[in-house]
Amino acid sequence: MAIRIEKKIVNYEVARDPAETHGTPSPGDAANAPDIEHMHELVQRPEELEGNTYKIKTPHSEHALYVTINDIVLNPGTDHEMRRPFEVFINSKNMDHFQWIVALTRIISAVFRKGGDCIFLVEEMRSVFDPRGGYFKRGGRFMPSLVAELGDVIETHLRKIGMIEPEELDEHQKAYLDQKRQEALEKSGEEPGDGGFPANSQLCNKCHTKAMVLMDGCLTCLNCGESKCG
Repeated sequence: MAIRIEKKIVNYEVARDPAETHGTPSPGDAANAPDIEHMHELVQRPEELEGNTYKIKTPHSEHALYVTINDIVLNPGTDHEMRRPFEVFINSKNMDHFQWIVALTRIISAVFRKGGDCIFLVEEMRSVFDPRGGYFKRGGRFMPSLVAELGDVIETHLRKIGMIEPEELDEHQKAYLDQKRQEALEKSGEEPGDGGFPANSQLCNKCHTKAMVLMDGCLTCLNCGESKCG
């Protein structure tokens, strides 16, 4: 429908849908917006930090390692409250690796305090292979090195504090894989291996667990659902 303009145009602006502008702060509102603190290297360490300690026991040493990761809570009590890793400590009676472990903890702690994305540490550490060969953890999961298991601990912690989204199977997928695991065990007639999977299972390249079997004509992991057929 055409509209005839009777008066002289002295000013104009683009009309916007009210739904699009709803909640958009004006310049005056932006000046009053609260300051959101993000992790950076100038953040001062509080007197007290919360954290978790994880135990690592490998077949290469009679002494366990205890990994402690402490977190700092930024913007506490607000809608922008977030928990971020701040420092890491590793203790053990075994002094064979003392020098490089101290160096590694200082580097990791420095990366934590730098801020930004520290998730890359997980993949970098898990890709380190021990020339002497890796080992299997309880449950049948393969670890290529001690450094890789330290990376696995960091991943576990980052998932716990919400920095990494969990990659869990839904209930239907879990039920389906449990059913197929029982069928595979009954078909083989053998006792299950470590982790409850068939003893002749192959190593899965995704979750590093000996749980991959030939299922419906395709190699499929009974732990994470990874399939060679896509």
